[in-house]
Amino acid sequence: MQIWGMLMKKIFIDGSAGTTGLRIKERLLLRKDIELIILPEEKRKDEAARRDALNSADIAVLCLPDDAAREAAAFAENPDTVIIDTSTAHRTDENFIYGFPEIADNRQRIATAKRIANPGCHASGFISLIAPLTENKIIAPDTPLSCFSLTGYSGGGKKMIAEYQADGRDPLLNAPRMYGLTQSHKHLPEMKKVCGLKKTPIFCPIVAPYYSGMEVTVSLFGDCVHGGSTAIKEVYRDYYKKGLVHFEDNSESFLSAAELSGFDDMQITVCGNEERILLVSRFDNLGKGASGSAVQNINIALGTEETLGLNLKYK
Repeated sequence: MQIWGMLMKKIFIDGSAGTTGLRIKERLLLRKDIELIILPEEKRKDEAARRDALNSADIAVLCLPDDAAREAAAFAENPDTVIIDTSTAHRTDENFIYGFPEIADNRQRIATAKRIANPGCHASGFISLIAPLTENKIIAPDTPLSCFSLTGYSGGGKKMIAEYQADGRDPLLNAPRMYGLTQSHKHLPEMKKVCGLKKTPIFCPIVAPYYSGMEVTVSLFGDCVHGGSTAIKEVYRDYYKKGLVHFEDNSESFLSAAELSGFDDMQITVCGNEERILLVSRFDNLGKGASGSAVQNINIALGTEETLGLNLKYK
């Protein structure tokens, strides 16, 4: 199909019934430069139909459980089809480019890649804070790190959303809940690998009774930081000149995890003092933490404006 004399790009979302897939679909349906390949309901899980749709697409977005995502990625026979996987399956796979454009030279690599792994939500916050510091030798790769992350319940998908929104819900859902207690959370491998760390961080995710928004905090002792908080701020200001990550000096007494709910960009800040430093990343777990990030990567892969179709707090 053509529009305004230009060939529309075809995109297939494999797994468009889940939270992330639905949001990507909703965003792309509004676009006039994109034609979505949509399978009828009875063909949605048909392997032959999915395989054909994937190989007919310019970009195939996988919104599937890990094993199903690995299977779907193996369906790709068309050398021109770009695969963007939103699952955990390929985030540390050397054959996939990690889809966080703002770090290292990832933006250029995403633009020419055929295999892109969309980042995890908690991991995005951690990596936005730590990757610039290890890259610029502000902290050593063997620095012991501790991270806690607050998220709205929408990050748990349809089942968790239904639990939190149910009438007469369990009273225990009215308070924040820690999880990932065994220190084996699925985002840990990408957090360690992408930041070039020698030690896996201690990580405590917490789901709270609000719909969306994420606040990821990493704590540092000042004697582990070369140049202290001043050096950290200088690195962030220089590092994040382009893209959806924005550094701001903190002047608030309270930092709400819902500050960027509904937006697709990310705010990072530095708090604390020279002895004990807090690094904080705030964004929407459904935005820069999921579907917004996927759309950003779609845009880069298509060579269109990176922010097309995104809702930005920082214009």
